[in-house]
Amino acid sequence: MAKAESYLDIKATLAPGGTVSQSLAGFEVRPEQVQMACAVQRALAGGRHLAVEAGTGVGKSVAYLIPAVDLACRGGGRALISTFTITLQEQLVNKDIPLLLECMPQKFTAVLAKGRGNYLCMRRLKFALQRRQALFETSGSELEAISRWARETEDGSLSDLSFLPTGRLWDRIKSEHGNCRGRKCPGFRDCFYWRARRRLETAEIIVVNHALLFSDLVLKEQGAKLLPDYRYVVIDEAHNIEHVAEEHFGISISNHRIRYLLDGLYNARTRKGLLAYMGAENAIDTVGRVGKEAGAFFDHVRDWYHNTKDETNGRCHRNFVEDTVSGHLKNLRTELSRLAKTRQDEDEKFEITRFIDRCESLVQDFESFLLQKQADSVYWIEVAGNGRATVRLRSAAVDVGADVKRCLFDNYDSVVLTSATLSTGAVGDDGGFDFFAGRIGLDDFDAAKLGSPFDYQKQVTMYIEKDLPNPNESDFAAAAIEVLKRYIRKTQGRAFVLFTSYAMLDELAGGLWQWLDANGIELLRQGSDADRTVLLSRFKADGQSVLFGTDSFWQGVDVPGEALSNVIIIRLPFAVPDQPLLAGRLERIRQQGGNPFFDYQVPSAIIKFKQGFGRLIRSKTDTGIVVVLDSRVINKPYGPRFLAAIPKCNIEIVAAEPPPTYAHPKRRRTGSKQQRRTER
Repeated sequence: MAKAESYLDIKATLAPGGTVSQSLAGFEVRPEQVQMACAVQRALAGGRHLAVEAGTGVGKSVAYLIPAVDLACRGGGRALISTFTITLQEQLVNKDIPLLLECMPQKFTAVLAKGRGNYLCMRRLKFALQRRQALFETSGSELEAISRWARETEDGSLSDLSFLPTGRLWDRIKSEHGNCRGRKCPGFRDCFYWRARRRLETAEIIVVNHALLFSDLVLKEQGAKLLPDYRYVVIDEAHNIEHVAEEHFGISISNHRIRYLLDGLYNARTRKGLLAYMGAENAIDTVGRVGKEAGAFFDHVRDWYHNTKDETNGRCHRNFVEDTVSGHLKNLRTELSRLAKTRQDEDEKFEITRFIDRCESLVQDFESFLLQKQADSVYWIEVAGNGRATVRLRSAAVDVGADVKRCLFDNYDSVVLTSATLSTGAVGDDGGFDFFAGRIGLDDFDAAKLGSPFDYQKQVTMYIEKDLPNPNESDFAAAAIEVLKRYIRKTQGRAFVLFTSYAMLDELAGGLWQWLDANGIELLRQGSDADRTVLLSRFKADGQSVLFGTDSFWQGVDVPGEALSNVIIIRLPFAVPDQPLLAGRLERIRQQGGNPFFDYQVPSAIIKFKQGFGRLIRSKTDTGIVVVLDSRVINKPYGPRFLAAIPKCNIEIVAAEPPPTYAHPKRRRTGSKQQRRTER
């Protein structure tokens, strides 16, 4: 590793007249960015883990990229940058990294790593084209379009394709670990996936998403890997990693997962599938039996859920239903193994083997779930929709911290974690990281808490409705509807209204849509037919709409300018305590002698509150209002902690307007309507 005195001078690099300002027109020195870059450099060079909370507008990505690039280019080792959203990945790859390539003294290579399933496998495409009549009921035109694209594309990944193919089609032609002949494949030299992998091997900086990072970490514990070796890890949007870890270390089995597997082998209705042309009657019969037993099993699980949900909310005990599926899946695996041995075509053998592996994975998941092999996990059932809709078996660790610590923090010299919302402490207080760190197993680290260069006291006014009923009371919704009209009118729409449940969203939308329509304001609702991306696009384009959103609109949504001038928080975002996983976590805290509300629910709600507040101001020129309809933020002892955690802004406490009074209840009204409004 390079000596400390040879490291890049961060302050000079980001100073007026420095290399960055020379390459970027209009560059402004931001003290917070300089502080962050210096802290990251110290952590990477000193082998320390670091948690950095940096407010909106700091320029976090440049602040961690500069020291990471410098250290990697001086022989310190490859750095991996992980993000949660595609938006931030695109910013890094298309904007920030090209900027640094122009202004950094060292030349470096940075590559965006994608999951293997994003790449087309030419060998599998050829197989699918040859067997299309047996494999597909439709998709012929899509397959031909992909075949033409494959002859032209340099990248060979989904993002380079002009349309999104059906999931089942892409599943037949994508690159897969267990379905790859490696160097024995005639197309290995020109393989899109292996070509991308060779680029990664020569890169100093690798950009990934959190899902790929954890997939790699899990595989490395098993002696395999998805990515080249790296020495340092920078995790942006780090507030999301606990949730990502839950999914990677947990179990998820749905009725659709099994149906997808079986239909890929043989669909009795369409008579299509891998087995359709092989004369494999025994295997086809076994597919039918698995389908029948799986259908009955999930019907039984659905009945159990509906009969017990009022008491359990779906949380289930060991062997809560009989395992009538695993045995049949094992039989199917055996039949497929026999069939594979009889095939002369190597490609056919590989296609059969991938289904053998999927059967094995399902068997392991079923047995692990029903026997509840992980003592520190919560096991529960989710049922969505009516009739034979989705039924899912889920499990997750009560505390993923031990898993994250083992596979991440214990294995890497330095891990830098950053986000605008990591701390639950007050602005100006360097502490408040304990909740975040405790949730992810981070127990030996440095911390830095940096504000935002934005002037929130000039840019934001927060209104708090002190006299509204508690959101848990029955008369809250009716009162909130009337207050919402006032604030929506104040900004002529252009508002996000943030909810913590679809039930409240639907109730308030039902009470407001006619008024909104009469005032020429379009109501956009999460949970309607349009997905999140479409809703956001329509909101930005309309100019006077109101968007009612739940969980996913509290974070990761960027609407700069006047299009978003008003963020309304209906209630403090406390997680519902009867959700199975949360209930398990609260039980654990209680068993350990803690206070579940103050130790978990309050700090997690503070972080989410900060995320909601942060939707409003995205640039130095943005202005607007934040409205809080939950009076607990000033009427409860814990309320001031929420307000202390957000940037300082103008706060107005709004009292309820007194009802109109008259000298005598039977007094006859006189005068015009305008006069009467003035009197009130």
